[in-house]
Amino acid sequence: MARIALVDDDRNILTSVTMTLESEGFEVETYNDGQSALDAFSRRMPDMAVLDVKLPRMDGMDLLQRLRGKTRMPVIFLSSKDDEIDEVLGLRMGADDYVKKPFSQRILLERIRALLRRQDPSPAAELANLEDIRVLERGHLRMDPLRHAVEWKGQEVALTVTEFMLLQTLAQRPGFVKSREQLMDVAYDDQVYVDDRTIDSHIKRLRKKMRGVDDGFNAIETLYGIGYRYIEE
Repeated sequence: MARIALVDDDRNILTSVTMTLESEGFEVETYNDGQSALDAFSRRMPDMAVLDVKLPRMDGMDLLQRLRGKTRMPVIFLSSKDDEIDEVLGLRMGADDYVKKPFSQRILLERIRALLRRQDPSPAAELANLEDIRVLERGHLRMDPLRHAVEWKGQEVALTVTEFMLLQTLAQRPGFVKSREQLMDVAYDDQVYVDDRTIDSHIKRLRKKMRGVDDGFNAIETLYGIGYRYIEE
């Protein structure tokens, strides 16, 4: 049973979302400020966190930044803001998904399920997708899906679940172009709507992380108006 941490200062959201998730078999831990959540996570890390951006004591952005220094667990941001800058910033900082308030609890539930499936696929899914669990080596890149480990030129790179999946999809077929729509299908279920900017933000953060170990990393090529492809070096 997956444990979901829900961090929001809106008591109505904590109550209603908790009821929805528990009715679907999840274990839910709730916190109404960022510092309380961080203190609890230091004792026991949940399987996933759903964080409001605006929180007392420590906001969601600060909390995410601290978490990404310790864990790659999936994180979904909640925000009442309409400003897309917050969405882009959150994704660049390592959030796996972003849901704006007011939101459909059914949509939130499906996004949680999608990220948990990709983080810990079932044995049946693993057997059905051998290419997705096999160690992948492309030039300087080495990816081990079962360990969720990525190395570039022998140096480890910490990626989120979504970033890992996007890189794996591109690297599996070097030279072949993947459109944004195809990458959306890889990163999100059909019932989850995202736009082009979401995929672009994930790719930008992925490149930034790879360049953190190699300034000259340019294996992911952008074809403007078309999509992305992996260039094997």
